[in-house]
Amino acid sequence: MTPSGPTILIVDDDQLHLTLYTWILQRQGYQCETALVKSTSVDLPQISVVDLVLLDYRLNSSLTSLDVAHKIKKVFPAAPIVILSEMQWMPDEMKDHAVAFINKGDPKRLVDMVSDVLQGKSPQPQP
Repeated sequence: MTPSGPTILIVDDDQLHLTLYTWILQRQGYQCETALVKSTSVDLPQISVVDLVLLDYRLNSSLTSLDVAHKIKKVFPAAPIVILSEMQWMPDEMKDHAVAFINKGDPKRLVDMVSDVLQGKSPQPQP
């Protein structure tokens, strides 16, 4: 089955995380594009529409997640950004750039959050 749902852009500095999140979301019918954050750059895919962006917060790069968020917004201004992190709350500097925050490691919560954001629902705060 080829996914035909909304397009999710997953941005991370770990190829394994990109593969894992792609697999989780494609199983739910989403189309996934990925962007690997390198030591000094990130190459966003050359596509016209992204419905939602999942952005890792802690990057092993000279780029910060804030730098990457600015680049994403230039290329895909209408796409809401959801921050992924091991942290327990939305980092302060990302509050004006992201619509939601999710802890890594809970695939069901991730899928629910993506669905809620795409449907325009206010994301529920994490416990």
